[in-house]
Amino acid sequence: MKAFFKKYSQSWTLLYVLIYFPWFMWLEQRHVNYTYIYSSLDSLIPFCRFFAIPYFLWFIYVPTVVILILFKCKKEEFYRFSAMLFGGMTICLIIYTIWPNAQNLRVYFNPDQDIFTKVISDLYKTDTSTNVLPSIHVYNSIVCHFALCRTKLGKDRPYIKILSFILMVSICLSTMFLKQHSVLDAFAAIILFAAMNAVVYHNALIKSKNLLEKPVTKYDESSTRSSR
Repeated sequence: MKAFFKKYSQSWTLLYVLIYFPWFMWLEQRHVNYTYIYSSLDSLIPFCRFFAIPYFLWFIYVPTVVILILFKCKKEEFYRFSAMLFGGMTICLIIYTIWPNAQNLRVYFNPDQDIFTKVISDLYKTDTSTNVLPSIHVYNSIVCHFALCRTKLGKDRPYIKILSFILMVSICLSTMFLKQHSVLDAFAAIILFAAMNAVVYHNALIKSKNLLEKPVTKYDESSTRSSR
């Protein structure tokens, strides 16, 4: 165990789950007045039970990307990825805390129709329709995809980028087609990603560029001789 933490010391950031889950569970259980999120576009999106597949693949996709970047990429890449992922999730929790929000989009369906309606029915029972804007489901999916694309894993393997992109888009759409989120929740997640990306990655690029462009002081042999 010591050898593991010595080699992968950056894994300490994963302790964030000890903050996230208690905080999120408290938000799910509290009783307050909510602002209900709705857009006219939500009424144009039909309920589609088959989107349960990409929706639940999120629970595999995100941990898989975390593990890949932890074990296969540089520590600096994992730290930036952690800052994006956990920083954005924290902002979401803060928004939920100070501005309780919810949605009223869920539709009636027969839970015994097939396996899809069964798992969606179970989802509705275990996951409340509160704490929706921004959508953490959407935000994490976008962060994971772009993090993969930035690493050597994605750059050297184009098929990974393609598959990740398809899965990311499918997961984002699933939140709306399963009536788990409003279109506004997804847009808010995109805006949050853009803001976090500017802070975490853009600043890192500027620093790298400044280091590359820093003038190197040349050794002037003639001046050294004259000083002697």
